[in-house]
Amino acid sequence: MERAELTALLTPEGLRLVDELGAIDSSDEVARTVSRLRAQGLSPDLVSAAVGQARLRTRARAKFGDFADRMLFTRAGLEQATRLSVGARHAGRFRDAGVHGVADLGCGIGGDALAFAGIGLDVLAVDADETTAALAAYNLAAFGDTATVRHARAEDVALDGVDAVWLDPARRTAGHTETARVAAGDWSPSLEWVFALAERMPAGIKLGPAFDRARIPETAEAQWISVDGSTIELVVWTGKLARAGVRRSALVVRSDRAAELTASSDAEDAEVRPLGAFVHEPEGAVIRARLIGEVARRLDAGMLAPGIAYLTSDAEITSPFVQSFRVLEELPTDLKALRQALREREIGTLEIKKRGVDVDPATFRTQLKLKGPRTATLILTRGGTSRIALLAERVTG
Repeated sequence: MERAELTALLTPEGLRLVDELGAIDSSDEVARTVSRLRAQGLSPDLVSAAVGQARLRTRARAKFGDFADRMLFTRAGLEQATRLSVGARHAGRFRDAGVHGVADLGCGIGGDALAFAGIGLDVLAVDADETTAALAAYNLAAFGDTATVRHARAEDVALDGVDAVWLDPARRTAGHTETARVAAGDWSPSLEWVFALAERMPAGIKLGPAFDRARIPETAEAQWISVDGSTIELVVWTGKLARAGVRRSALVVRSDRAAELTASSDAEDAEVRPLGAFVHEPEGAVIRARLIGEVARRLDAGMLAPGIAYLTSDAEITSPFVQSFRVLEELPTDLKALRQALREREIGTLEIKKRGVDVDPATFRTQLKLKGPRTATLILTRGGTSRIALLAERVTG
């Protein structure tokens, strides 16, 4: 978003226009709306800003629900923002630890700060980008003096009166639309500064789920989070925000339900065992937290193959920490024979899961030339030391 667009947007006319536009779901609808508004004589900057915001609000509902209709965004800010449901869980941890005032350093468009203020915490929200800070100020305006927004570098902000900090270092190039990932040495603020601050006061540090585990402080709690099947973030908690005896955590959120697995350290993998009646795929947060063995023991399951994140068992039990599949039969791994087997079973819609094999599911699905009314899941992986193909069905509940 350019400064001229921001100036046009943050006016009574601009904000009213965004509200009037409502949901815009497609590129064709964007084009039609732009043409209609331009024909009414509205300025290009106002039209671009208002239509852009209407489109972003539509996309933002997946993260912010109905709150999205009262917020302003940049494309990059929305992509990097924490989902409100996850932010609320972060905020609850601050509150439960006795925190009253939190500084959100690198607040973006204010997603986490919104969750903090929403449960009654005093919030100091800071962002180094002027446009982003302006949008955060708008999004937090309803909280009055409880939420203060500053345009500043995190390193330059005095933290007097703040009990704890939330840090989301910028891991991408600057910009409001297309951005690119940068190396850890180019983060802003730097990782060294972030961890040094976290040693001096309680902190929650939002990082990418693939962050180098060797760099996680030994005294911190590392919590990986999966939402609806996607592993979205790692949060490193320090000081009184880290729970006693917990160093590894996997939080799994699906719809409005959440389950958490905690441990004092990485769990040893379970032993390899022959294929059973069920195959279980651990959630990404469980895999990242290296708690597969803990889940295996809860399911009375074993590893399907060394180093492969599939479990197998005979017991008809499942868990919120895995996606479970009932094995229907083992099929040939040869492409031609597998294609014939699927045709004989009239399978025209196939979900392909794979681990430990060099297969592109989209390309492989095309090569299978599927035809028929039935649906199934195909699991391509290794059993022991051999490649296997399993026809399966999802277990729900």
